[in-house]
Amino acid sequence: MGHPRGSCLPLALAFTVVLTLTNLSAAVRPPRLDYQITKLPNGLTVVLSEDHSTPIVHLELWYHVGSKDERPGRTGFAHLFEHMMFKGSKNVDSEAHTSYISSVGGQSNAYTTDDMTVFWETAPAQYLPLMLWLEADRMASLKINKETFEREREVVKEERRMRVENQPFGRLQEIIYDQAFTVHPYKHPTIGSMADLEAASIEDVRAFYGAYYVPENATLALVGDFDSTQALQLVDRYLGRVPKAERPVPRDIPKEPSQTKERRVTLEENWPLPAVIVAHHITFDGHPDSYPLHIASKILSDGQSSRIYKSLVYDKQIALAAFGGGNIVEHPNLFFAVAIVQPGHTPEEAANALIAELERFKAEPVTEHELERAKNQFARDYITSRESNRQKSQHLAHAVVIHNDIKTADGEFDIFMGITRADVQRVAKTYFTEQNRLVLTVLPRGYKRGNVQ
Repeated sequence: MGHPRGSCLPLALAFTVVLTLTNLSAAVRPPRLDYQITKLPNGLTVVLSEDHSTPIVHLELWYHVGSKDERPGRTGFAHLFEHMMFKGSKNVDSEAHTSYISSVGGQSNAYTTDDMTVFWETAPAQYLPLMLWLEADRMASLKINKETFEREREVVKEERRMRVENQPFGRLQEIIYDQAFTVHPYKHPTIGSMADLEAASIEDVRAFYGAYYVPENATLALVGDFDSTQALQLVDRYLGRVPKAERPVPRDIPKEPSQTKERRVTLEENWPLPAVIVAHHITFDGHPDSYPLHIASKILSDGQSSRIYKSLVYDKQIALAAFGGGNIVEHPNLFFAVAIVQPGHTPEEAANALIAELERFKAEPVTEHELERAKNQFARDYITSRESNRQKSQHLAHAVVIHNDIKTADGEFDIFMGITRADVQRVAKTYFTEQNRLVLTVLPRGYKRGNVQ
């Protein structure tokens, strides 16, 4: 349902809509996703969701492998394979995958995170067989030769230079995670280190591909204009023929030990201004505490209306910028807040101000207005993030791969709407503790204590 482009809502109806959006409750929720889920004999998980509103199909293939699956000394492999997967397979030339999709009016790309690597295509619905054939060919027969590997390694190294090493504060997140983690591979960045990329061998790369880019470690999500029975037959015809892996997918990821006392670390970087970070270890995506932590993160550090930004940038004027948030992912991760110190103030002032905001969050329940505002923002984002076929497929695949429970694709909305002020204060008291705190100060090289120029 909708209104013709250019038309206006009657004033009374518009007023009703505004009232509804500003008083969202558990009773006001988006429609549930209509889907079916199955697993092929070779282990591939398949999620199908019909949407006949437009004659297109979106495909997402999630491999449950990210930078946390890399071992020390061999970082950057998952991101490297994001590049390698476009460099040809038995029946597809290098870069031809993208060319095939664009030639029929479609789009394709990929991305890598700590926890997964995702390849996606959107194309007119009649080209679903082409999309499935392309994905099956590179899953079963990717070309990994020395020349291609060395070329793509140089591409990734240049990407690291541009995105990380040549940017002001470009290594900030890398430094935070290196200091906050001791053994868990969240310690290293997804893009990898220059030394590890340089040390990688073609044998290492082939072994990584053979271990993780297999049907048992993949989830295919299809959303769009198709008949589910026919689509499943096509999936089985192409991807169902990819053989099972010869051995189980490795999952020997070390668990990060609990932090038992506050840590304070000071480093130097070639940065123009000091940066101060206060970080706390938090729980994983899908844990009951993760939902009020999302709300806490939004109230504390999401945008210029957040508590930390208002306090440090507007009120106290200690920081030129202040930002952060909860990184709630598959394994326990971090909440961190960052202050870029304003000239004329000290890193100690910024650290004390950040800690004071977190302590206040523990001592005083958030206001009813803050909670409702955060819920409304979440509801808005949740609803608008399900408008397209691509967004729907992301919700479904995330629920399967990260939560191992597809029902959470719909169920999380009601959980968020039921969060109370007491829930938010409880998780703050649980995780924002002194013994669980890292205070990290990164100074410009040559910076002298007491220098407030």
